[in-house]
Amino acid sequence: MALLAAYPAVFAAVAFLFGLAIGSFLNVVIHRLPLVLERQWRAQAAELEGRSVPAQSEPYNLLRPRSRCPACAAPIRSVHNIPILSYLWLRGRCAACRAPISARYPAVELATALATAAVAWHFGFGWQAALAMVFTWYLIALTGIDIDRQLLPDILTIPLLWIALIASLWHAADVAPPAALRDAVIGAIAGYLFLWFVFQLFRLMTGKEGMGYGDFKLFAAIGAWLGWQMLPLVLMLAAVVGSVVGIAMIAARRHGRGVPIPFGPYLAGAAWIALLWGPQIVERYLDVAGLG
Repeated sequence: MALLAAYPAVFAAVAFLFGLAIGSFLNVVIHRLPLVLERQWRAQAAELEGRSVPAQSEPYNLLRPRSRCPACAAPIRSVHNIPILSYLWLRGRCAACRAPISARYPAVELATALATAAVAWHFGFGWQAALAMVFTWYLIALTGIDIDRQLLPDILTIPLLWIALIASLWHAADVAPPAALRDAVIGAIAGYLFLWFVFQLFRLMTGKEGMGYGDFKLFAAIGAWLGWQMLPLVLMLAAVVGSVVGIAMIAARRHGRGVPIPFGPYLAGAAWIALLWGPQIVERYLDVAGLG
């Protein structure tokens, strides 16, 4: 522990390796959690309708069964499940049937490792870095699920909110995370109500729903983690990047005009930027605007 505290580079290197393992688990969460929830919802609907629920042949959750090839269903051996290295060794193909494996898996692992190392380097060894890592991992999982399913599940957003509020009880400095309790509570309320108001206004004007309730809860959690002061910056960054990407996708004809674009990934990315550099960005903006 003393070594990690004394040498930031060592701490960042250890965080990178640990992030690779976490990234491998996040791949499982991104793929399986929506399926687990869908099975639960189908079972609940069957019970409400008085229908019998078919028995499952084997448990299906984040831990069981073992990871398998989606093409041939062959179990993936432990030696073939080493983050990034196994993908490179197998040249992106299943060891059993040689079917191609999506490059997203090593991409999530690498992104998680880099983000975890960046957090370790920025905050240094301590509880603040640990909390920032947890926040980062949640954001990555929510981003992946929202891209795949356009879903921000309560089972992730609600605990993310509560972790921030509980951690804010031990706020000891004028930094986040965690935000001060008052700032965290106001941030959670303001984050949820602002997007809820935008949602209602858009529906009133167009008759359509512009976003999902999961976006409200994610923004509330972000407000609880970073404090209400960072919400305008997060919203601005998310809106700008989301608009640019959306226009580019439509211009490239990779996305239809009427097809919704998930907003959660942009909120998550903007929140992570604000986590590391939010105060500096705000201070720089105020200086340029002559308001500092």
